[in-house]
Amino acid sequence: MKIGIIGAGNIGGNLTRRLTALGHEVSVANSRGPQTLTALAEETGAKPVTASEAAKGAQVVVVTVPLKAVPDLPTGFLDGAAEGAAVIDTGNYYPQRDGRIAAIEDGLPESRWTEQQIGHPVIKAFNGTYAEDILDRGRPQGTPDRQALPVAGDDPAAKQAVRDLIDELGFDTVDGGGLDDSWRQQPGTPVYGNRGDADAIAKALSEASPERSADFRA
Repeated sequence: MKIGIIGAGNIGGNLTRRLTALGHEVSVANSRGPQTLTALAEETGAKPVTASEAAKGAQVVVVTVPLKAVPDLPTGFLDGAAEGAAVIDTGNYYPQRDGRIAAIEDGLPESRWTEQQIGHPVIKAFNGTYAEDILDRGRPQGTPDRQALPVAGDDPAAKQAVRDLIDELGFDTVDGGGLDDSWRQQPGTPVYGNRGDADAIAKALSEASPERSADFRA
Protein backbone atom coordinates (compact mmCIF):
# COMPACT_ATOMS: atom_id res chain seq x y z
CA MET A 1 0.00 0.00 0.00
CA LYS A 2 0.91 3.62 -0.26
CA ILE A 3 1.15 5.04 3.25
CA GLY A 4 1.77 8.61 4.41
CA ILE A 5 3.19 9.28 7.87
CA ILE A 6 3.08 12.79 9.33
CA GLY A 7 5.37 12.94 12.32
CA ALA A 8 8.74 11.23 12.55
CA GLY A 9 9.12 10.91 16.31
CA ASN A 10 9.30 7.59 18.14
CA ILE A 11 5.99 6.16 16.89
CA GLY A 12 6.20 7.67 13.40
CA GLY A 13 9.83 6.66 12.95
CA ASN A 14 9.27 3.08 14.02
CA LEU A 15 6.15 2.72 11.90
CA THR A 16 8.22 3.97 8.98
CA ARG A 17 10.83 1.29 9.70
CA ARG A 18 8.37 -1.58 10.00
CA LEU A 19 6.04 -0.62 7.17
CA THR A 20 8.86 -0.14 4.66
CA ALA A 21 10.32 -3.50 5.76
CA LEU A 22 6.95 -5.06 4.95
CA GLY A 23 7.15 -3.65 1.44
CA HIS A 24 4.80 -0.69 1.70
CA GLU A 25 5.56 2.56 -0.12
CA VAL A 26 5.97 5.10 2.69
CA SER A 27 6.18 8.88 2.50
CA VAL A 28 7.20 10.53 5.76
CA ALA A 29 7.04 14.15 6.90
CA ASN A 30 7.84 16.16 9.99
CA SER A 31 7.55 19.77 11.10
CA ARG A 32 11.15 20.63 10.25
CA GLY A 33 11.17 19.69 6.57
CA PRO A 34 12.25 16.72 4.45
CA GLN A 35 15.91 17.74 4.56
CA THR A 36 15.95 16.68 8.23
CA LEU A 37 14.73 13.15 7.38
CA THR A 38 17.70 12.09 5.25
CA ALA A 39 18.99 9.53 7.76
CA LEU A 40 15.58 7.88 8.21
CA ALA A 41 15.07 7.83 4.44
CA GLU A 42 18.46 6.23 3.85
CA GLU A 43 17.81 3.66 6.56
CA THR A 44 14.34 2.67 5.37
CA GLY A 45 13.86 3.67 1.76
CA ALA A 46 10.93 5.90 2.73
CA LYS A 47 10.43 9.10 0.77
CA PRO A 48 10.93 12.30 2.80
CA VAL A 49 8.30 14.90 1.91
CA THR A 50 6.55 17.95 3.32
CA ALA A 51 3.43 17.56 5.45
CA SER A 52 1.39 18.91 2.53
CA GLU A 53 2.64 16.07 0.31
CA ALA A 54 2.60 13.11 2.70
CA ALA A 55 -0.97 11.99 2.03
CA LYS A 56 -0.80 12.24 -1.76
CA GLY A 57 -2.25 9.01 -3.15
CA ALA A 58 -2.05 7.32 0.25
CA GLN A 59 -4.50 4.60 1.24
CA VAL A 60 -3.50 5.01 4.89
CA VAL A 61 -2.34 8.25 6.51
CA VAL A 62 -0.85 8.24 10.01
CA VAL A 63 -1.06 11.50 11.96
CA THR A 64 1.40 11.18 14.82
CA VAL A 65 2.17 14.69 16.03
CA PRO A 66 1.68 16.35 19.44
CA LEU A 67 -1.96 17.40 19.89
CA LYS A 68 -0.96 21.05 20.14
CA ALA A 69 0.47 20.77 16.60
CA VAL A 70 -2.67 19.30 15.01
CA PRO A 71 -4.32 22.70 14.28
CA ASP A 72 -1.11 23.79 12.55
CA LEU A 73 -1.15 20.98 9.99
CA PRO A 74 -1.39 22.39 6.44
CA THR A 75 -4.89 23.22 5.24
CA GLY A 76 -6.11 20.51 2.87
CA PHE A 77 -3.22 18.15 3.61
CA LEU A 78 -5.57 15.17 3.13
CA ASP A 79 -7.09 16.39 -0.13
CA GLY A 80 -4.80 14.26 -2.28
CA ALA A 81 -5.28 11.02 -0.35
CA ALA A 82 -6.80 8.00 -2.07
CA GLU A 83 -10.59 7.75 -1.97
CA GLY A 84 -11.70 6.18 1.30
CA ALA A 85 -8.26 6.55 2.87
CA ALA A 86 -7.99 5.51 6.50
CA VAL A 87 -6.52 8.24 8.71
CA ILE A 88 -4.91 6.95 11.90
CA ASP A 89 -4.66 9.26 14.90
CA THR A 90 -2.01 8.14 17.40
CA GLY A 91 -2.25 11.28 19.53
CA ASN A 92 -2.77 11.83 23.23
CA TYR A 93 -3.64 14.92 25.23
CA TYR A 94 -0.86 15.78 27.67
CA PRO A 95 -1.76 19.21 29.09
CA GLN A 96 1.76 19.74 30.44
CA ARG A 97 2.95 19.63 26.81
CA ASP A 98 -0.12 20.70 24.84
CA GLY A 99 -1.54 23.41 27.07
CA ARG A 100 -5.16 23.41 28.15
CA ILE A 101 -7.63 22.28 25.48
CA ALA A 102 -11.02 23.21 26.89
CA ALA A 103 -13.15 20.83 24.80
CA ILE A 104 -11.10 17.83 25.90
CA GLU A 105 -11.13 18.98 29.51
CA ASP A 106 -14.93 19.16 29.20
CA GLY A 107 -15.09 15.52 28.08
CA LEU A 108 -14.70 15.47 24.29
CA PRO A 109 -12.63 12.39 23.35
CA GLU A 110 -9.19 13.39 22.17
CA SER A 111 -9.54 11.78 18.75
CA ARG A 112 -12.93 13.43 18.19
CA TRP A 113 -11.19 16.75 18.79
CA THR A 114 -8.45 15.83 16.30
CA GLU A 115 -11.08 14.80 13.76
CA GLN A 116 -12.73 18.21 14.10
CA GLN A 117 -9.41 19.99 13.60
CA ILE A 118 -8.45 18.16 10.41
CA GLY A 119 -11.95 17.81 8.95
CA HIS A 120 -11.68 14.08 8.25
CA PRO A 121 -12.79 10.96 10.16
CA VAL A 122 -9.99 9.26 12.08
CA ILE A 123 -9.26 5.84 13.52
CA LYS A 124 -7.62 5.90 16.96
CA ALA A 125 -4.74 3.40 17.22
CA PHE A 126 -1.18 3.12 18.53
CA ASN A 127 -1.80 5.88 21.08
CA GLY A 128 -1.08 3.66 24.09
CA THR A 129 1.62 1.59 22.42
CA TYR A 130 5.28 1.78 23.43
CA ALA A 131 7.26 2.81 20.36
CA GLU A 132 9.84 0.07 20.86
CA ASP A 133 7.09 -2.57 20.84
CA ILE A 134 6.35 -1.73 17.20
CA LEU A 135 9.87 -2.92 16.39
CA ASP A 136 10.30 -5.72 18.89
CA ARG A 137 7.02 -7.37 19.90
CA GLY A 138 5.28 -8.26 16.64
CA ARG A 139 4.51 -11.98 16.34
CA PRO A 140 2.90 -14.20 13.66
CA GLN A 141 -0.86 -14.58 13.68
CA GLY A 142 -1.94 -17.31 16.07
CA THR A 143 1.05 -16.97 18.41
CA PRO A 144 -0.12 -17.62 22.01
CA ASP A 145 -0.35 -14.42 24.09
CA ARG A 146 0.21 -12.25 21.01
CA GLN A 147 0.07 -8.60 22.07
CA ALA A 148 -3.13 -6.81 21.07
CA LEU A 149 -3.89 -3.15 20.38
CA PRO A 150 -7.25 -1.39 20.74
CA VAL A 151 -8.68 0.32 17.66
CA ALA A 152 -11.60 2.78 17.75
CA GLY A 153 -13.42 4.57 14.95
CA ASP A 154 -16.72 5.11 13.18
CA ASP A 155 -15.94 3.96 9.61
CA PRO A 156 -16.08 0.13 9.46
CA ALA A 157 -14.05 -0.12 6.26
CA ALA A 158 -11.33 2.24 7.47
CA LYS A 159 -11.23 0.50 10.85
CA GLN A 160 -10.83 -2.88 9.18
CA ALA A 161 -8.02 -1.55 6.99
CA VAL A 162 -6.20 -0.36 10.09
CA ARG A 163 -6.79 -3.64 11.92
CA ASP A 164 -5.45 -5.57 8.93
CA LEU A 165 -2.35 -3.38 8.86
CA ILE A 166 -1.75 -3.90 12.58
CA ASP A 167 -2.12 -7.66 12.08
CA GLU A 168 0.52 -7.43 9.35
CA LEU A 169 2.79 -5.64 11.83
CA GLY A 170 2.42 -8.63 14.14
CA PHE A 171 -0.28 -7.68 16.64
CA ASP A 172 -3.86 -8.72 17.34
CA THR A 173 -6.50 -6.01 17.61
CA VAL A 174 -9.56 -5.41 19.76
CA ASP A 175 -12.46 -3.30 18.51
CA GLY A 176 -12.64 -0.31 20.85
CA GLY A 177 -16.00 0.84 19.50
CA GLY A 178 -16.83 4.10 17.78
CA LEU A 179 -14.80 7.26 18.17
CA ASP A 180 -17.09 8.48 20.95
CA ASP A 181 -15.94 5.38 22.88
CA SER A 182 -12.25 6.12 22.28
CA TRP A 183 -11.91 7.70 25.73
CA ARG A 184 -11.52 4.09 26.89
CA GLN A 185 -7.99 4.08 25.48
CA GLN A 186 -6.88 7.59 26.49
CA PRO A 187 -3.96 8.17 28.91
CA GLY A 188 -4.66 7.01 32.44
CA THR A 189 -7.04 4.21 31.44
CA PRO A 190 -6.30 0.51 32.10
CA VAL A 191 -5.52 -0.19 28.43
CA TYR A 192 -3.00 2.64 28.08
CA GLY A 193 0.46 1.05 27.87
CA ASN A 194 -1.08 -2.41 28.36
CA ARG A 195 0.92 -5.16 26.59
CA GLY A 196 -1.71 -7.84 27.12
CA ASP A 197 -3.33 -10.22 24.65
CA ALA A 198 -6.75 -9.70 23.10
CA ASP A 199 -8.62 -10.93 26.18
CA ALA A 200 -6.63 -8.67 28.48
CA ILE A 201 -7.15 -5.66 26.24
CA ALA A 202 -10.91 -6.28 25.98
CA LYS A 203 -11.09 -6.53 29.78
CA ALA A 204 -9.07 -3.33 30.20
CA LEU A 205 -11.37 -1.44 27.83
CA SER A 206 -14.40 -2.61 29.78
CA GLU A 207 -12.88 -1.35 33.05
CA ALA A 208 -12.18 2.19 31.85
CA SER A 209 -13.76 5.16 33.61
CA PRO A 210 -14.96 8.22 31.66
CA GLU A 211 -13.52 10.39 34.43
CA ARG A 212 -10.15 11.68 33.23
CA SER A 213 -7.49 11.05 35.85
CA ALA A 214 -5.96 14.06 37.56
CA ASP A 215 -2.53 13.32 36.07
CA PHE A 216 -3.91 14.01 32.61
CA ARG A 217 -5.95 17.14 33.33
CA ALA A 218 -4.84 20.75 33.12
